[in-house]
Amino acid sequence: MKVMKFGGTSVGSPERMKNVCKLITASGEPTFIVLSAMSGTTNSLVEISNYLYKKNPEGANEVINNLEKKYMGHVEELYSTEEYKDKTRDFLRGEFDYLRSFTKDLFTSFEEKSIVAQGEIMSTNMVVNYLQECGVKAVLLNALDFMRTDKNAEPDPAYIKEKLAAVLEENEGYQIYITQGFICRNAYGEIDNLQRGGSDYSASLIGAALPAEEIQIWTDIDGMHNNDPRIVNKTQAIHQLNFEEAAELAYFGAKILHPTCVQPAKYAGIPVRLKNTLDPSAEGTIIDNVIVRGKIKAVAAKDNITAIKIKSSRMLLATGFLRKVFEIFESYQTPIDMIATSEVGVSMSIDNDSHLNEIVDELKKYGTVTVDADMCIVCVVGDLDWSNLGFETLATDALKNIPVRMISYGGSNYNISFLIKESDKKRALQSLSDVLFNNN
Repeated sequence: MKVMKFGGTSVGSPERMKNVCKLITASGEPTFIVLSAMSGTTNSLVEISNYLYKKNPEGANEVINNLEKKYMGHVEELYSTEEYKDKTRDFLRGEFDYLRSFTKDLFTSFEEKSIVAQGEIMSTNMVVNYLQECGVKAVLLNALDFMRTDKNAEPDPAYIKEKLAAVLEENEGYQIYITQGFICRNAYGEIDNLQRGGSDYSASLIGAALPAEEIQIWTDIDGMHNNDPRIVNKTQAIHQLNFEEAAELAYFGAKILHPTCVQPAKYAGIPVRLKNTLDPSAEGTIIDNVIVRGKIKAVAAKDNITAIKIKSSRMLLATGFLRKVFEIFESYQTPIDMIATSEVGVSMSIDNDSHLNEIVDELKKYGTVTVDADMCIVCVVGDLDWSNLGFETLATDALKNIPVRMISYGGSNYNISFLIKESDKKRALQSLSDVLFNNN
């Protein structure tokens, strides 16, 4: 069985829902579908929550009414029979009455997550009703019956596998199984969500639990590109990536995939394929455990980076200096992206500057501190083991006209990272494409 995940833009209108239904029924084989909320819905639900936090039920009700009107319009476009129009309208009225109930009672953070969860619940019900109207043997499985996180707010794979197997046993013989992405219950049974990776994470966890033969992530882009197509000319979709390469690209700026969401598939050895709903015939990108030796695959960039340098003669031959520096970042829960050291100095980069002033104040106990804002990390990804002669030279030669603040090489066999000014990002990415992929 394959797992297919469709994001909010893929089910963002009645017409797109119909196109998704054509895609998932084309093979005629049993398929497991994971759906996001319709695009824009989650933002509206968050807006409702914000009004409720501000004790403004009138504002919340206005957003609820506008959203209900929008969804009732979708019903007219999506269904052709009065039976399924009435069935879906009744369901949606219940949903919006449920949302209105929060405007009358005390509002808590757990209720916020209950509100936000309704987007996925509405989209999956609408798609299942459409499939059933078309005569497809489809069933809706409630993600809250089997998706759960543990006390550390991490997915509980053993629980997911056990409960999902039981749910599927109760619903044998269907062609299409549909469930919600993103939402789950926490260890205490409360409605929660997976946060990082969202619906992609749900698809990967479900694929590992089944186990699936393949996990497909459908978006509006034909796979992961070898550079950012928004700002670089002549980019191409990458045919194949290793899981490690995909994680590096996702972490360093490739927005099509969250770095954590493929981990369950990686450990289960299940390939993940990135596909385009607007061009289903496009091959897309396959992500698996295969390593293609001696090849540079792609370039990515991560914005909003801050560089911090601490210089101190006390660091020379001193033990414990780096530990003290790292403990400061740890105490403010601020991860470090890149690091470079010398005899008397250490430079680091961070992408979260919410505690920057406090961190700098603490670091000044140990030396002179300088800060560079508006920086960018450019990452070259592929099989970059040190034995592949010349790869690092190609990358640095492409950036010969770009001022580089810091270089990270050797910490991973899959990337070389350069810290540059954000204002130089476009030139750097284009130059890397020209040298590494376009033979210029």
